[in-house]
Amino acid sequence: MMKRDFFRKVGFGLGLDEAVPDDPLGWAQAQMDEVPALSWKGDIPSGDALMDHYADWVYTRRRVLRKKFKNDRKGLEEANEKLRYKTGERFFENLEICIRHDAALNSGAPVLERLWFFWGNHFAITNKDFMPEFTTGAYHREILRPHLTGSFTDLVKAATVSWAMIHNLDNSQSIGPNSQRGRSKREQGELATVNENHARELMELHTVSPDAGYTQEDVIDLSYIMAGWEHEWTESREECNPVRFNQKSHEPGTHTVLGKSYKQRGLDSSNKLMDAIEDLCSHPQCRQFIATKLCRHFICDDPTEAMTAPIVAAWEQTDGHLPAIHKALLQVAWDHTGIERKFHNPEVWFLQMVKMGGVAWPPSPRTMTYTFKNKPRHNQRRPENVMREIGLLPYRPAQPNGYSDMSSDWLSPELLIRRLTFASESGTKVRKDIDFNAVVEKNFDKVEEIKDYLTPYKTRFGKAEVLFPSYWMLMA
Repeated sequence: MMKRDFFRKVGFGLGLDEAVPDDPLGWAQAQMDEVPALSWKGDIPSGDALMDHYADWVYTRRRVLRKKFKNDRKGLEEANEKLRYKTGERFFENLEICIRHDAALNSGAPVLERLWFFWGNHFAITNKDFMPEFTTGAYHREILRPHLTGSFTDLVKAATVSWAMIHNLDNSQSIGPNSQRGRSKREQGELATVNENHARELMELHTVSPDAGYTQEDVIDLSYIMAGWEHEWTESREECNPVRFNQKSHEPGTHTVLGKSYKQRGLDSSNKLMDAIEDLCSHPQCRQFIATKLCRHFICDDPTEAMTAPIVAAWEQTDGHLPAIHKALLQVAWDHTGIERKFHNPEVWFLQMVKMGGVAWPPSPRTMTYTFKNKPRHNQRRPENVMREIGLLPYRPAQPNGYSDMSSDWLSPELLIRRLTFASESGTKVRKDIDFNAVVEKNFDKVEEIKDYLTPYKTRFGKAEVLFPSYWMLMA
C-alpha cells in the first residue's frame, strides 16, 4: 500500500513543488524535536503589545466614551467605531489567522503545526469578551507553541496560569473564604467565595477527565488551591494586567484533591497549585484521556486500546515528554493509514486544499499592513470571513472544550454545502500550471480510482470543483 493518505492524515498534504519523502513516517517524526520559527514575514506583535491595545480598547470604551456620550447613542456608536480602528479591534484576529496559516503552509514542519492546532483546541479559550480580537492568538503563539517540545506537565502549567486562561475561566474572581481578603469582605457584608470554573476545567478538560472519578469536593478543594491566581485590576487598564499570585486571596490550610493533600510550603503558597498540576498530569487517567484525544483527532472517532497503548507507554517511559508522545502517535497513525479514516475539520480541509492546489493564501504581509486610522480593507478582513464561511473560527470556540473532533459534528448538510460552495469558488484560484495527476499521486492512495473520476472534467476549474469536496479529500 502506498500510504500517501498519511500526508493528509497528519499534515496538510504535499504541495505542487514538494517531493514525496522516501520515509513518510521518518519525515513526520523528525518534525517533533524542534519548534520552528514562525514563517510569517510581516509584523508579529507581542502579547504585551496586544494587551496594551486591549487595555486602550476596554478603558476608553468603558470609562471615557460611555461617560462622554451618556445621552448620545449615535455619537457613542460613532466613537466606538473609531476606537475599533485605533486599537486594531477589527484587525488583529485577521493577522493572527494569517500568522497561523502561514506557519501551517510554510514553516517546513506541517505535522508539528497540526499538533499546535490540536493543543490550542485542547487548551481552548472561548469566544469571550474581546479575547479573540486581541489576546487568544498571542496565547497560542507565546504560551502554547514554545512548550511543544517540552513536557506535558510544563505545558499544562503554562496554560493554567496564563492571562488568557485565568481570564477566560474567571479565576480572578476566586477568593478563598478564609483568606485575608475573604475575611475582610465578610466583615463588610460582602460575599467571598471561590469560583470553580478554572479548577473544574483543569481536571475535566485539560488533564484527568471525569473518568478519574473526582468529586465535587475535589473541585472545591482545587479551587481553594487556585485562589489567589489573578490578573490585577486597575482603573487605567481594567483587567489587562499581568497574572500574579495574590497571597491575600489564597485559601489557607491543607486541601485534598483525588486523595492527595497539599499544604503551604514557605511564604508563597502558589507552589501548591504546581504540586497539584504535577500530580494531575502523572495520574494514569490523564495519560489515557490525552492519548484517546490525540487518536480521535488524527486517526478515527473511536480509538481502541491498541491505538492508545503505545502513546501511554511512551508517556510513562519519558515522564510525559511531548516529542516522544507525538512520535508514538505518528507511529500509530502510520500503522492505521489505509485502515482507519478520519473526517477533517473545516480548517484542516481548507489548508489542504490551499496547499495541494497552490492557492495564494494567506494574504501577504504587505496586504496585512495596517495604519490604525481607518476601517480595515476587505482583503484585510478576508481571513476571518473565510474561516467564518467554512464554519470554524480558530480563536472563537463557543465552549471551553474547544471544537469537536467527532465526524458527526462536521457532517451536517449546511457545513458540507459550505465546503462544496467554497471549493467551487476556489477553482479559479488554483495555480494555472497545476497537474492534477501529480496532486493525486502525491496525496492519495486510490490513485487510479480518483484519476478516472476526474477524467470527464477537462479544466482545472472543473477538476478542483469535484476533487476538493470529494470523499477522498474529506477523509484521510
